[in-house]
Amino acid sequence: MQKANPLRGRWFSYGVPLIPASLVLLTDQVAKVVVRANLAEGESVPQEGFFRITHLSNSGIIFGLDAPLVVSLVLPLLVLGAALFLYFRFGPFDGWLVNAAAALFVGGSLGNLVDRLMFGQVTDFFDVRLWSGYHWPAFNVADAGILLGAVLFIVFIFRLRSRGAAGHA
Repeated sequence: MQKANPLRGRWFSYGVPLIPASLVLLTDQVAKVVVRANLAEGESVPQEGFFRITHLSNSGIIFGLDAPLVVSLVLPLLVLGAALFLYFRFGPFDGWLVNAAAALFVGGSLGNLVDRLMFGQVTDFFDVRLWSGYHWPAFNVADAGILLGAVLFIVFIFRLRSRGAAGHA
């Protein structure tokens, strides 16, 4: 008879996505510290080209959309709170896709929240210049985590819907 693993309970299952969420948060914060320590506001490395590391500050919400400080603090807290509530209400999940989505979203949200609480704004540094001088809004590791987490969650929902439709056919 196999012994039950005392770590494999409901709470341990919740902890599994928190490990990659912590890695996203840590990576984001370390990258921002390095950028703030080595580049003046507005400075880029390299100075020309498609992809640059540029030290920018963003007091708005996603992709630099202007918003009052109260909104830029409250809205992310509400979204993060709702995501955590839903995850803990309906989780833990067996699928890697929804757990990865939750981890990326939570880690990224916390990364930007730390910036807002400490500095009143978010440090952005990934600077992508597209065709004909079009400039994609600067972003950071946290933003990438939030966006990728949201996309993975949408993929998860579509996979659930397609399985449900196939089961009812």
